[in-house]
Formats: sequence, structure tokens, C-alpha cells
Amino acid sequence: MIFYLFWDPRGIVDDYVTYKLERLRPFAEHLFIVVNGDLTAEGRATLEGIADTVWQRENVGFDVWGYKTALEQFGHERLTQYDELILMNYTWFGPVNPFEPMFERMDALEVDFWGMTEHGKQRPNPFTSKGVLHSHIQSHWIAVRPRMFLSEEWREYWATMPPVVSYTDSILSHESKFTNHFHTLGFEYEVAFPLRNYSTWHPAFYDAEALLDDGCPALKRRPFFHDPLLLDRHAIIAKRYIEKAEQLGYPTDLVWQNISRSSQPKAFNTNAAMLQIMPDVDVSYDRAKPLRIAVIIHLFYTELARELLDYCANLPSEYDLYITTTDDLKASVIQTVIAERNDPRVGAVDVRVLPSNRGRDMGAFFVGCRDVLLSDKYDLVFKIHSKKTVQESLNAGNFFRRHQLTNLLSSPGYAANLVALFQKEPTLGIAYAPTIHIGYPTLGRGWFENKEAAEKTAKRLGIRVPFDDPSPLAPYGCMFAFRPEALRLMTKVPLTYNDYPAPNKHLDGSIAHVQERLFSYAAAELGYHTRTVATTSYAAISHTSLEYKLDRMSKNVPGYPIDQVHLLDDAGEFIGGGPMGYAKAYIRLSRPGWIPTLRALYSPVRGVYRAVQWLTHPASWRRDDDASSTRAANSMNDMELL
Repeated sequence: MIFYLFWDPRGIVDDYVTYKLERLRPFAEHLFIVVNGDLTAEGRATLEGIADTVWQRENVGFDVWGYKTALEQFGHERLTQYDELILMNYTWFGPVNPFEPMFERMDALEVDFWGMTEHGKQRPNPFTSKGVLHSHIQSHWIAVRPRMFLSEEWREYWATMPPVVSYTDSILSHESKFTNHFHTLGFEYEVAFPLRNYSTWHPAFYDAEALLDDGCPALKRRPFFHDPLLLDRHAIIAKRYIEKAEQLGYPTDLVWQNISRSSQPKAFNTNAAMLQIMPDVDVSYDRAKPLRIAVIIHLFYTELARELLDYCANLPSEYDLYITTTDDLKASVIQTVIAERNDPRVGAVDVRVLPSNRGRDMGAFFVGCRDVLLSDKYDLVFKIHSKKTVQESLNAGNFFRRHQLTNLLSSPGYAANLVALFQKEPTLGIAYAPTIHIGYPTLGRGWFENKEAAEKTAKRLGIRVPFDDPSPLAPYGCMFAFRPEALRLMTKVPLTYNDYPAPNKHLDGSIAHVQERLFSYAAAELGYHTRTVATTSYAAISHTSLEYKLDRMSKNVPGYPIDQVHLLDDAGEFIGGGPMGYAKAYIRLSRPGWIPTLRALYSPVRGVYRAVQWLTHPASWRRDDDASSTRAANSMNDMELL
């Protein structure tokens, strides 16, 4: 008898659940699925095709009350028919290793209950800062036998279960209590992969690779979405976990699909090391299975036409070319360049003169090429454009363009390897260069002034993937390769050029900058993951630069990165604040008790100061207010149709 607790914020049953339950089904005379909260019609149909019972309840009480109410719903008398019941939940991928050896080994033991993995004892209890957190079976898999589940002690345990309203309640009231409680009452237990075999108090998180080597069927989800700084502190390399699972035959696309939807994309990209550094020699492309490829280019600066077409020529198979520009003269120049090149891999060519350059490459993409984006004609599309960052230095602007183009289409071998990623990974939705950081202050401030507008837009589009902080995972500069279906949440919106600001008002907070930061989040909402991609040459340049910058910034801040970040976060946003900013940081860190008093003094003083300024310089204040109102109104108008 298996009680399987399922929860998903969208009510979607991802494929990892189906894969797991189908392989559990032979071991269960009755499979009872408890659904906490929402469930889509498609999800219900999927679960009903596998389970004997699908029981949906309000999402109250976490897993604990899901088990409690499911046991009540099933009934005590019916339990007498079974030799074993298993309480398990959705928080793990598997089976990575087959279930059979574990079941055979545990069936031979004379115990009252058993678990798959174990969490070690901690003193003091990290959830209460006192007492002890007892060693315990982890609650994602607890098997119980009749002497225990038919006992009065079992009935009383569930009957007296206190309300559970938080994750901490769940840990203290059930997971960390269950094992010690029943063992103290005289019930014997064992663990399939016991703590004594490992060198850490939490092998499912800290040493999952060793568990998999020993035959454990389960791989916990948490290492893929937890705080990357904690993983860094303890040298937890989740990529090794996924590589081990793949070696053992587990389809890793099941991991990518589920974690993409439920985690911050940048955190997932970091934990799973989703940066793919590829050589300039083709090592992976399958020429027997070519993809249908299109390239969309916005060519405002026609002097860059040959450079961009040189990059396109590196693609490993035939591709169609869609080029947008702003007038007939430029279109004629582009047609001449294409004809001169006579590239045999270029299939259909469509040069489009747009009625407007509002939105620049983004307007051209979402409006001028909407028909291409919504068609089912292509498996893979590359978006590039004639980027000139005229507001920056020549070096910075040129590096930014090369940063994007070379990491997409550096050479024939490299481009073939990139296309091969889309051949091999059906849930890969979008790929682009890593975050630009040389010559640009992007790190730590990647949202700039766009986050609030991005949150509103995401809500309108139905994107519920959690946003990263402090910077989004995004294709800064807007050159990338993608599956058209992965971006449908964005491309299906019927925009016009008038939804974009004029080219000279292409500022933070406007629609184009918001869209730039939402691509990976839109893809993740549909279950598609992102990969950042880089050449070996760029990786060397980037890594050494990052290492040096981190070394310098860490010089005067003690501790591991996780400690340094917490210290700086506690200090607040004092950078650039002058003496007053640093004074505020000092007070936050060293004299937090002063804050209420200082606030009480500051507010009236600030009010008097503003009143004096308004009386002595009224014209200046009106101009500032008018400008602020105009900026706010423009921002709202820009986003209205999204």
C-alpha cells in the first residue's frame, strides 16, 4: 500500500512524477495519490491512469496533514489487508537505480518500520536553537508494517498531530519526531542507506553521488534549486549528481523540465552548472537528424551585414534567412551582399523593410517577424542583430557584440555543437552567452529599473517562475538561439510598433528592456530550460576577469561568500550613497537599536526641508514632478498591451 503525496503550485503533473509512479506501480496493491491543492484536468487524467485512488484536498498542513487525512479517508479497517504501507512524497527524482534490490533487502529484515535515507542528529536543534534534533528517517519515504500501523500508538500519533502551518512545523511535528517517537515506544527500524555508511550528517543533500553509487533509487530535488551560496560553502556540486544519474540511465530531461518551472532560473543555472563550454571542433552534431533552422537578423547598420552573415555561414545545415531593416536603400545593400556571397546553405531569403524602427531589434522581432515566430515551420531559430552600443566606449561596444555573436556562432564546429544541444535535449528552450560583465556594471544590478515592470508583465503573461535576485538570467543584448514553442507566452501577444518607445527613448523600464529580461522565465514556465554557452577562448577571458574582481571585492569582507553576502545585505544599499550612505550602513550593522529613534527624528526634519525647498524654488519642483509623472505614464503605456 503506497500513499503518494503530490503538490505542484500550478497543479501540473510533470513527467518525472509519471516516470516514478509507473515504476512503483508493480510494488503496490493499492496506489493512493493525495493531491494537496490544485490539479489540472490533464494532470488528473494522468494520475488516474496510474493510481487506484486520486484524492484531492485543500493544500493545508503540508505533507504531514496530507498523510494524516489520507489515512483517515482510506480507513483503518482497510489497512488490515496490507503487509506494509509506504508514505512518500514528490520531493525526489527516481528511480535512478532500480527499486527491486532495495525492496528485496528490506523485506528480509524483521523491523517495524524503515526508510530510504536518514538525517543525522544535530545539537542544538537548528530550528529552535536549543535541545536536540534527533537522527531520523527522511519523510520522503517511510515504510511501516502492521505491528506498528495497526497499533494504538500509531492511532494516537496521528490523532494528536498538532496543526502544521509552516515548513518548520512540519519538521518539528513530524519528520524529525517520527523516528525517535516510535523507536522510544519499542518499535524497531532500519534505513536502507543508513547514515553510518556516509561521512556526512545529511547524505541526500551533501553526498547524493555516494548514495547513487550504493544503489539508492532516489535523488532529492533540493540540491538543484537551493541557495547556490550554501552549495558553494559546502562544495556541493549538483552537476555531479545529475551526471551520475545520467550514467545510471535516468532521463535527465525530467529534472530539467520540473526544476525549470519551480526554481529561480539563475540559481538553477548555477547549481546544475548549465554553462556549456564547447570547442571549435564538432564533437556532437548528428548530421542524420538536421533541424529546420531560421535566422532572424535586424540590420539597422548595414556595414555589419557581412560580419553577421559570416557568423550565420557557420551553421551546420541549411537555414532560411529573415532580415529586417528600416528603408529600401538598406534593403538593396543587404540583397547585394547576400547575392555576392552566394552561400549554398542559405535557403529562402526574406528581406523585410519595416514601417518603423520603434523597439529596434525587439520591435522587429516581436512585430515584424511575428508570423515566423508563431509558425511551426522551424525547430530552431537564431536571433541576432547589428548591435552598436553607441553610449559606451568603442572597446566596450565591440566587445559586447563579439561576446554575443562568438558565443553563439563562433565557428562551424562550435555552431554544430550548439545545434547538437537542441538535438539532444528536448526540453532545452533557449541558449545564449553568459552575463556580460567586462566593460559593463551588469553583475548585481542586472534588473536595473526593469524589475517592477517585469513583474507586472509576467503576471499578465501567466509567468509564475520565481524571479532571481539581484540579477535575472537573461540574454543581455538580445542575441540567442531558441525553440519557437518555448517563447510562445511572449510571442503570442499581438504587439504593434506603437507599443515601443521611439529609438531615442529606448530606456530602462520600457517594454524592450523588460522583454529582454523575461525570455528565460517565459520558457521555464512552459517547462523549457536555459543553457548559457561559451567558447573556450571566451571562458578563459571571463573566468580570469571574474576571479580577479571577486578577489579584490572580497579583500576587506571576511568569511565565505555566503557570509560576505549576508553581511553586505544587512548593510543595505549604501554603495554610491556618500558619507550618509556609509553612516546608514554602520548603524544597520553595529547600532540597529538606534534605528527607530533616528527614523522618528528624521521624518519631521525631512518634511520641513522639503517645504522650505518648495517655497524657495517652486518652479524647479514643478518641473521635477512633471518629469516624474511623464516617465511613469510612458512606462504604463509601453506595457499596457503586454
